[in-house]
Amino acid sequence: MTEMAEADVVIVGSGATGSLLAARLGTAGRKVVVLEGGPPRKLDQMYSSTIWSRDLKWAGPPARVAGANPVTFPFEAGWGQGGSALHHYACWFRLHEEDFKFATVHGTGFDWPIEYRDLQPYYDALQKEVGLSGDKDQEIWRPPGEPYPMPPQPVFRQAQLLAEGFAKQGLKTAPLPMAINSIPYKGRPACLQDGWCDAGCPTGALANPIVIFGEAMKKAGVETRYNAFVSRILTMSSGRRAKSVEYFEADGTKKTIDAKLVILAAFAVQTPRILLNSANDRHPRGLANSSGRVGRYFTPHAAVNLYGMFAEETENHMGRTGGQLMCQDDYSPRPERGFVGGYTWRIGAALKLADLGGLANARVDLFGERLKTFMEKASKHLATMSALITNQPSFENAITLTSEKDDNGIPLARLTNTLGADAKKAAQGAIKQGLAIFKTAGANEAWAAPLRTEHMMGGTMMGEDPAQSVTDGYGRTHDVENLFISGPGLMPSVGAVNPTFTASALAARTADHIVGNWAAFAAN
Repeated sequence: MTEMAEADVVIVGSGATGSLLAARLGTAGRKVVVLEGGPPRKLDQMYSSTIWSRDLKWAGPPARVAGANPVTFPFEAGWGQGGSALHHYACWFRLHEEDFKFATVHGTGFDWPIEYRDLQPYYDALQKEVGLSGDKDQEIWRPPGEPYPMPPQPVFRQAQLLAEGFAKQGLKTAPLPMAINSIPYKGRPACLQDGWCDAGCPTGALANPIVIFGEAMKKAGVETRYNAFVSRILTMSSGRRAKSVEYFEADGTKKTIDAKLVILAAFAVQTPRILLNSANDRHPRGLANSSGRVGRYFTPHAAVNLYGMFAEETENHMGRTGGQLMCQDDYSPRPERGFVGGYTWRIGAALKLADLGGLANARVDLFGERLKTFMEKASKHLATMSALITNQPSFENAITLTSEKDDNGIPLARLTNTLGADAKKAAQGAIKQGLAIFKTAGANEAWAAPLRTEHMMGGTMMGEDPAQSVTDGYGRTHDVENLFISGPGLMPSVGAVNPTFTASALAARTADHIVGNWAAFAAN
């Protein structure tokens, strides 16, 4: 295929939202070029191994991390076709209605410029397109919407044991909603339940951009340029419109491509990096940054893992990486708890030998024969669950540029993160509750891992006020009329759920908006 010299739409990034937008806009008749910083991928390459899992994760220029709770950037970021959605855990939750009115409900943070009802039809449509398994009736906390198109995934012994502990504590559990086939769906097979989701799923049972949007992109004539690392967006002399996208090929050759409309879907970290590096005379603080908010309010989740050892075998190698069951009884605010926000329990994650080795390394009290005994027991008797915890946005948590540069001369990103007091209090509450659950479930011993972060969100927050946000409710930047942003970086609040479903719903809504208003956005 001959490379286009110019395009109707240039999309930076081929992850969950970039691929969705490419498929939608290409199908609508637009000439679309996707610039992907990493290599192409094939399903049959994604065999179950820790080595391959690592290959899917960030292999680009390093990012620096700072703050009291630094993020695990290389582990979470994607690299190549499909982005991080190739190794995501496929836990597809909806945000709750209250999450869209965080400031109104909690008296702190930000409200969204849209409401749950604006996203509900996109949640409903996407779960059919992508294929979600779950049980709406058991998931009593879920906001309004259509039933899942597939029945829930099977539940194995470790999740059954933990569910008994939740019940004895007066807590409800339900099947975890997952973008993984529980039965054959749209030509894709059912999950094998072998627990290697984060290695990319070679069967296609786990939904990823290649199996969901790849064929539509191909039919629509979307051109994807791989190993094309974007450095900046160039604007017209007025500064009000994007003119072209500059990028580097693998050999260091610098190129540009003109576009009528540009969409940055380059992950929550790379999108601010590109915007800040695109500073010019009209945008001295970085592109789309008249508010000074680009990179600000970077908001990962807080998270804790809990483990317990049982006398009986737990089948802990069976299932999915993300878990089997969930509980959101402590999701919604309760002032008597002494902290803002709440958490979601993800229960019964499948474990592999590499996971067990990591657990052993974290247990500095174990060595010699005690370590050997632990590994022998853990391989058959361990159970695990994790609490995903609401974190509030903070101006000081930010994605900024360093004085260091990559091989193409682009400044490296620095990710500064310190979890807020409420998130830490919520984590303490979750740990106390989780240890009690393990005890009532019959565990012989239980312990919690150190507090960590999970998911990278914020940094290009949407809002109604251009002085306080980067984009409007559709992801269109306030400062540059034909520049859009997509992905979890848009989220003014992050709830206590994995962000991929919401980011994808936002992208689908944006796609409809662009298609319906093309003449206005693409005008010269």
